[in-house]
Amino acid sequence: MTSPTLSTMKRPWIVILCAALIVTVAMGVRQSFGLFLPQMSIDIDISRSDFGLAMALQNLLFGLAQPFVGAMADKYGAGRVVLAGALLYAVGLVGAALATNALGLHISFGLLIGTAQSATTFVVVLGAVGRVVRPEKRGSAFGIVTAGGSFGQFLVVPIASRLLGDIGYHQTLWLMAGAVALSGLLAIGVAGRGGAATTTENGEQSTREALREAAVHRGYWLLNAGFFVCGFHIAFIATHLPAYLDDKGLRIEIGAQVLALVGLFNILGSYVFGRAGDMLRQKYVLAWLYAARSAVIALFLIAPLTHMSALVFAGAMGFLWLGTVPLTSGIVGRIFGVRYLSMLYGIVFLSHQIGSFFGAWMAGLIFDATGSYNAAWGLSIALGFFAALVHIPIGDAPVRRLQAA
Repeated sequence: MTSPTLSTMKRPWIVILCAALIVTVAMGVRQSFGLFLPQMSIDIDISRSDFGLAMALQNLLFGLAQPFVGAMADKYGAGRVVLAGALLYAVGLVGAALATNALGLHISFGLLIGTAQSATTFVVVLGAVGRVVRPEKRGSAFGIVTAGGSFGQFLVVPIASRLLGDIGYHQTLWLMAGAVALSGLLAIGVAGRGGAATTTENGEQSTREALREAAVHRGYWLLNAGFFVCGFHIAFIATHLPAYLDDKGLRIEIGAQVLALVGLFNILGSYVFGRAGDMLRQKYVLAWLYAARSAVIALFLIAPLTHMSALVFAGAMGFLWLGTVPLTSGIVGRIFGVRYLSMLYGIVFLSHQIGSFFGAWMAGLIFDATGSYNAAWGLSIALGFFAALVHIPIGDAPVRRLQAA
């Protein structure tokens, strides 16, 4: 019989708290990057599509690394992975501060930070949380950790905006690098691997067997399709909304307020949707969430654009922002169990980040070609309704292996 490891002996609240704080720092810094576009585009002499490509590469690497990083966390423990990711994150931020052209930005903001984020955000820490929380409480626990990312956005974005105005983007990136490096100390709170509980739940299932089981599950691929849309929405809005508002005559400071408000309202939204996932069919909640996003975007475009309408949009979209995370990861854990949750959710998150790649880059290309974001907004609306439809037929019952156990 396998003896319990560090993660199974820790009190769940310790793991949840440390996981939430790790995500607070990592996601808070990440969600502020759109504010850097105006200063960096002038100083480095790059176009919006160049900056968008850097963010797109970041999102793509964020996704491509997830299955591998998740598998490493399942095998070696989340703590080691988080620590390595925090240090790499800091190196990437320093590299961005020193970048003198688009290529330097693509390597630092794109490749390095994208890889680092895969080790310091949801996939790794939710796997650690899932192994110490009872199944009927996972949705709420995942919602709390996800809310940490939103609190980071609410906290860090206004600070970053103020620092950008006072000391410029170079020094701001150096300060962010120090904060991210220090957050690596929290890795001790999520250290350890799954122990006896997850071994019993999954038997002697190997990594290859877990992948094969997921590969033939139709609902798993529908989750991938839906999460692609989530990534498109998040990256497009986070990267380009401040510039869109600036183009329409609203100050860049209002863009910072909007992003901060998105984070504030998603603190509530993440917890509410996490709780809803404990009480309702998660796939139906997801379908409603995606349809609501499309409706909110459409109303935002129809209404006259003012400071107030931008704030209302931020609050509504913020409530729906990352509520997909506890629900989607919860469905993966429900269907397949938690032994390989980091790896299997990492694959779904890869689809999310492919969507993010296109959301960040394609919107920049559309703007450079047409001088407007209108086509990107329209595509976002259509994709939201598509995602709502694909979640309805998902078969979310536990696989036979878990039912037998």
